[in-house]
This record gives sequence, structure tokens and C-alpha cells, in this order.
Amino acid sequence: MIAAACLAPAAALFAAFWLLPMARLAALPALATGTAGGWSAYAAVLTEPRYLRSLLQTTGLSLAVTAAALALAAGVGLYLGRRRFAGRRLLLSVLSLPLSFPGVVVAFFVILIGGRQGPVASLTESLFGERITFAYGFIGLFLAYLYFSMPRAIAAFTAAAETLEPQLEEAARSLGASRRRVLVDVWLPALAPTAMATGAMIFATAMGAFGTAFTLASRFEVLPITIYNEFTNYANFATAASLSLALGVMTWAVLFIAARLAARPVAGVA
Repeated sequence: MIAAACLAPAAALFAAFWLLPMARLAALPALATGTAGGWSAYAAVLTEPRYLRSLLQTTGLSLAVTAAALALAAGVGLYLGRRRFAGRRLLLSVLSLPLSFPGVVVAFFVILIGGRQGPVASLTESLFGERITFAYGFIGLFLAYLYFSMPRAIAAFTAAAETLEPQLEEAARSLGASRRRVLVDVWLPALAPTAMATGAMIFATAMGAFGTAFTLASRFEVLPITIYNEFTNYANFATAASLSLALGVMTWAVLFIAARLAARPVAGVA
């Protein structure tokens, strides 16, 4: 009885702020009237070229950011997790600094470097007679997303590297394993769950990022901006709801698959 009473406030909040809005969001396309409503609205993200292009661009950007963040953070995390040196804690705190900046500030950093008044534009104008910018397209979004994704990935790999048992590596080396075999047989299996969980988190964050995209995505439309435009500029609530559902289902599926894969036991060194 006491447990049920303790759970009641949480259940009420869950119903009020998640269950009811999600039910309304899921039903909105079918209940809407006009050409934008009806059951066909659920497939708009696949049947309308503009929405499909936005989805594919968002997915491609998120995959690129995820791959780059994992590749860069794995080496940094392994080094920081296995080494002890003066200033290590300070370095870790500095590397986590991007987490304190909102997406708009991160986008502002990119504009300062690659915008129309940035040093890259000034340099290219002096060299080629043309101001070249990268802040407002794929490259700018990629760098901004990578900037705020790296701290999470580095922290995850550092924590995972700290739990690696040195005895496994020593045993592999005593059996004549090369550095490559140690990497393949010891490090990769041990870090695989961390890589999958971290990669899924980075992918989901990149898919739904809005503040950074709102500031930078003038030449490269991503799905959160498409959703924003549909319900603010065009009052197309049915399409906005269907696009939101597509975005949510895709990111949830990636998180679910990653959680299942990360939960599988990994084999150690034989």
C-alpha cells in the first residue's frame, strides 16, 4: 500500500507529461482533416521527397558524427583511462567543458570560425578572391555536433578503460600476442558494449538536436527543423506529428538495438 502511494505521483506525472501527449501525437495525423490529414499522413516522411530528403540527410549526418566521435574518443579515452599523470583531472574537466554550452553557443563558435566574417572566409578571400564559408551546411553541422558529442564519448571510454584488467593484456602478451592481436582480442571485446551504448546515445542526440541546427542549417535541412517549420510556419500539425513519430521511432529503435547488443556477454582472451 505504501509502495503504491509512493508511486502515485510518478505515475501521474508520467501520464500527464508523456503518455497523454504521446497518445495525442500518435492520433493527430489520423484525426486531421484536409489533404494533409488521414492515414496517409503517417507515411509522409517516406512518400514526400522533401521530407524523405530531410530524413536521409539527418540520418547521414548523425551516422557521420557517431562514427567520427567514436573513432576519436576511443583513443583519447583509452589513453586517459590507462595513464596517470600530472594534470590528468584538469584535462578531463577541460574536455568536458563543451557540455556546459547550449547548442546555440556551440553553433556560434562554428560561425565565428567558418561564417561569413570568420578567419576562414578572410583567408580564402585573400588566397582565391572568394569568401568560402562552411558554417551553414553539412560541414558546420558536423563540426558542431561532433563538438558537443565528444565529451560524452571520451568520458564513457575513459571509464571503460579504467575497468580493463591489466592481467588480460599481460596474459595475451605472455602467449606471444602482438599489439594488433591484443587490440582485437582484448580491447575491442571489452570496449564493444561501451562503443555500442555510446554510439546509440550520440546518434539519438544528433538526430534530435535542434538549437544548433536552428542556428546553422540554412543550407542543409534536418528533420527537427522540418518539423519546426511544419507546425510554426505552415500550421501543418498532422505532418509535424507524423514526422515527429518517424523521428522518435527511428531513434528508439537504435537505442533498443544497442541496449540489446550491449547486454550480450563478450568473450575474453582464450
